[in-house]
Amino acid sequence: MIAAVLVRFAYLAVSHAFAALWLLRMTDREKDVEILALRHQLAVLHRQLGAQRSRSAVSSCAWQPRTPRGVIDASTANSRCSVSRSPHRRCGRSSRLPASIRPPRRTTVTWADFLRSQAEAILALDFIETVTLTGQRQYILAAIHHASRRVWIVGTTAHPTHAWVTQAIRNLLMDLEDTGYIARIRFLIRDRDGKYPAVIDEILGTAGIATILTGVRVPRMNSIVERWVKTLRAELLDRTLIWNRTHLRHALREYERYYNEHRTHRSLAAAAPLRTRPSLLSQARSNTST
Repeated sequence: MIAAVLVRFAYLAVSHAFAALWLLRMTDREKDVEILALRHQLAVLHRQLGAQRSRSAVSSCAWQPRTPRGVIDASTANSRCSVSRSPHRRCGRSSRLPASIRPPRRTTVTWADFLRSQAEAILALDFIETVTLTGQRQYILAAIHHASRRVWIVGTTAHPTHAWVTQAIRNLLMDLEDTGYIARIRFLIRDRDGKYPAVIDEILGTAGIATILTGVRVPRMNSIVERWVKTLRAELLDRTLIWNRTHLRHALREYERYYNEHRTHRSLAAAAPLRTRPSLLSQARSNTST
C-alpha cells in the first residue's frame, strides 16, 4: 500500500516537473492562445451544466397538484391487481377511472400530427447566440425545412434590430424563390422572441406563408430547429474558436454547405438534404445484371 502511494507521488512529481519545464519554453502568444481555449471550454461547460442544474432545480421544486381521490383509489386498485393477479389477466371494474375524471377523447388534430402531415410545407426559424474570443456576442438567424432538413443561415449580427431582421426575412424569401421552395412553404414556426418585428408576418403573408407562434417557454413545439441548434453547437460552435464576425460567417457558410450536401440524416435514410438517397444493394445488382 505504501509502495503504491510512493509510486503515485513520484509519478505526479515528475509529470508536474515536465509540465513546468514546458511552460518555461512557451511564448506569451502561445500562453494567450491556451488561455483563450480554456476560457472557451469553461464557457461551454458552464452553459451545459447550467442547463442541467436549472432542470434539476425545477423538477425538484415544481408544484405538485393535488390528485383527486378517485384517481388515488384507481391507482391503488391497479397496483394491487398487478401484484395479486397474473400479468396475463385483466383487472376488474374497480381499476377503471370514474367517468367524472376521465380524460376527454381528442376531436382535433394534435400538434405532432400537424407537424407530421404538413412537413413539406413547414419552415422553422430561430436565433442562436454565441460569443467570439474577442468577447463580442453574435446572433445567428437560421431556418430549416422540416421535410428535407435543408438549412439556411440567414445572417449573423451583433445587433439584431427590427430593421436587420426585416431585411433578413426578405433575403430568406428571395433564397426560397431561387431554390424553388417558395411554392412549397405554407407555414413558418417561430418563438415569441422580441427580436422579431410584427412587420415580418405581413411580409411572409404576401408570399402566402402563415406565421405560427410557439407557446411561451415551450421549445418542444419547435423541436426540429431546436435539435438543429444543438447539432450546430456540438459540431461547430463548441469545437471551434471563433475569433470575430468574419470568421464566424466563414465557418457557418462552410458548415451550411457540409450539412446540406454531405451530412447524413437518419430521417432521410442516410441521405443529405441536397444529395439523393443511396440506392439499395439489391437494386444496384439488378441494374448491373440487366
